[in-house]
Amino acid sequence: MGTKQRMDIRRSATWRIVVFAALILLAAAGILFSLVSGAVNISPTAIYRVFTGNEQGMIKDIIWNVRLPRTLIAGIVGISLALAGALLQGVMRNPLADPHIIGVSSGAGLFGIATLVIFPSYAYLMTPIAFVGALGAAMLIYALAWQNGVRPGRIILAGVAVSAFFSSGISGLLTFYSDRVDGALLFLVGGLSAKSWPHLYLLLPYTIVGTLVALLSAQRMNIMMLGDSDARGLGLQVEKMRLLITAIAALLAASAVSVVGLLGFVGMIVPHAARMLIGNDYRVLLPATVLLAIAVLTIFDTLGRILFAPVELPVGIMMGAIGAPFFLYLLRKRGMQE
Repeated sequence: MGTKQRMDIRRSATWRIVVFAALILLAAAGILFSLVSGAVNISPTAIYRVFTGNEQGMIKDIIWNVRLPRTLIAGIVGISLALAGALLQGVMRNPLADPHIIGVSSGAGLFGIATLVIFPSYAYLMTPIAFVGALGAAMLIYALAWQNGVRPGRIILAGVAVSAFFSSGISGLLTFYSDRVDGALLFLVGGLSAKSWPHLYLLLPYTIVGTLVALLSAQRMNIMMLGDSDARGLGLQVEKMRLLITAIAALLAASAVSVVGLLGFVGMIVPHAARMLIGNDYRVLLPATVLLAIAVLTIFDTLGRILFAPVELPVGIMMGAIGAPFFLYLLRKRGMQE
């Protein structure tokens, strides 16, 4: 099947309905899988009784106080990172763009780690502080990549350099404050262990705002994908729009990083997979990305909990094991196309 035929199929209303129905079922299956699986296996019937108020005791405590908040956080973190990746890929016109790879998450992580180890009394300001670091990293990458315009290859190179710089800063902080690193170790790999309702309440407002702005900007993202000159010809204020989208992506990435740490590759894998399923139209790509992100994070977090029980493998390690080969595949594919 040729490229044009695949594009025509992905644009058809019937295909999109089928894809969205499948993604909704997959997201629901991921949530259910996360709720039923663990050290204590709980049946779907018991979960139904918990939500209807007919189940008491240990099962209710496990679902309500442990698994439900962790499942919701996994889904929301997935949404935040995947939308951030989709927005950055559009703004930078590069499918390899990812908050973790190009250094946005590292900027948020450096500021977050600094808060944890130097100013722990300000931990409640972690998200806005991480946002400053993420936005600063994004602006620095953009400035370094700019030379009579932005080329995708330069963005990746600048991002890798900025990521390495901020990662060195994180390592330096952990070296100088080695007596305070216990809370920072999980932060470095990205994990959902011990996350509960307070973390959800911290994360939710930023994700809601970022998601709404992203969805409302979908049509403008489509115009930006045409290129700067065409977008300006259609009346779009390109630089203002690029700054807004970059800020929203930084906010989404920073909110996720502030709760689960440096969880990588979600922002590259999920949007790209959604794009292969449903095309480049951001009006449908972003909702598809949201649903797929929920499924991916809930499923892989659960697998990390049960595959090596009683040892829990952080979801960041799981995503890294999948994401690195996927990144190399995309890099090779782009090289062949060029």
